Order: sequence, then C-alpha cells, then structure tokens
Amino acid sequence: MSSHAVSVLPVGSSPCRCQLTQREVKLVVVTGGPGAGKTAVLEMARRSFCKHIAILPEAAGIVFGGGFPRLGSEAARCASQRAIYYVQRELEALAFGHANEIVVALCDRGTVDGAAYWPQAQATYWDSLGTQAEAELRRYSAVVHLRTPALAQGFDHSNPLRVESAEQAAALDAKIAAAWGGHARRVEVPSTTDFLEKARLVLEIVRDELPACCRGHDIDVTR
Repeated sequence: MSSHAVSVLPVGSSPCRCQLTQREVKLVVVTGGPGAGKTAVLEMARRSFCKHIAILPEAAGIVFGGGFPRLGSEAARCASQRAIYYVQRELEALAFGHANEIVVALCDRGTVDGAAYWPQAQATYWDSLGTQAEAELRRYSAVVHLRTPALAQGFDHSNPLRVESAEQAAALDAKIAAAWGGHARRVEVPSTTDFLEKARLVLEIVRDELPACCRGHDIDVTR
C-alpha cells in the first residue's frame, strides 16, 4: 500500500481549487441506529464534497462482511465490539496519515458507538479497551446523529448485515444517542418520510465543519 497516495482512501469527487497545506485532520462522525440512512448519506457526501474530504467506511461492515463470526453469546458479542473498535481506530489512523491531502474524515460511526452494542455494563467496554469515554469523545470534532425511522416511516430491511427488527433498531438508536450524549457538538437529525430532505440537512451540517475553501460545492442528494 502506498504511503503517499490518498487514493487508498475513498474521498469526495468534486473538484477543488484550494491548495491544501499540512494541517490536522478533523474527524466528523455520522451515526444513528440501524436503517437511519448513514450509508446513503455518506455516498451523497462523496459526490458532493471535494477530494480533501475522506469518507471512512463502517468498521462493523468490514468486520462482519469479512467473515468475523457473528454469534449470540455474550463473550462473542464482546469480541465483536472489540474487533470493531480496533478497526475503527486504524481507519482513523489512515486518515491522520494523510494530513497533507485531506482535512476532514467523515466516519460511518465512531468508537463510541460500540458502547451501545456492548452486552455488559458500559464501563466494562472502556475498561476492556484500556480507554475512557471522555477520551474517545474528544477524538471527534462533531457528531451528526440520524435518528432511525419507525416501520411506518420506511425502516429498511434490505441490508443483509442488518439483523435488527424496527423495534430493536429503535432501542439501539436510543442507546447510541445516550452513548454520544456527552459530546460538546452533537446534532440530531430527526427521521422524516422525505429521506432526501433528511440527507440534505445532514450534508449541510457536515459542510459547516469544512474549511471555507472546501465549502463551495453544490450538495447532491440524487439517488
């Protein structure tokens, strides 16, 4: 893998005239319960934003899509969440390693999400990883929480990696909101029957986190 070519990371496709100089990479989380629309919104972000914005894939999709056993026992669920945490950290490390080419990394969930999926007391999640909730919250500049739709609003069962019912998804969404509740810049986007309206609002919030030179692109919320 090249250590200097940003093509190893998915980035925005819109052109950008600004000359990027070495600076710190900001991590911005897009989170929410199952079926909230994160994946679709992040694809729209890729089309809407410039090459200085990286879009990091969901660590859980990498872990489970790659064959990590998805078993129901408590020990197995803990193992899964630890694996997801470490994959997430390494994805973010990739972004930090390209600070001369990107300024913002949009994360499909962050390390704090794992606390909502942890089957034991939340404190044991952080203890098992050798970290603290406050330290993980500080890693992220902003958090945008897409609320999960109810079944009547179009909860989507199509993702083969999604095993939750609409009721279970709503319960997880509430736990995720609680896990991120201590973040200083957390914005909630309510569910709506008009998903494109919801997506546009999310992308406008994210655009506010970009440097001024990277904000001048039209938001593309076409499917």
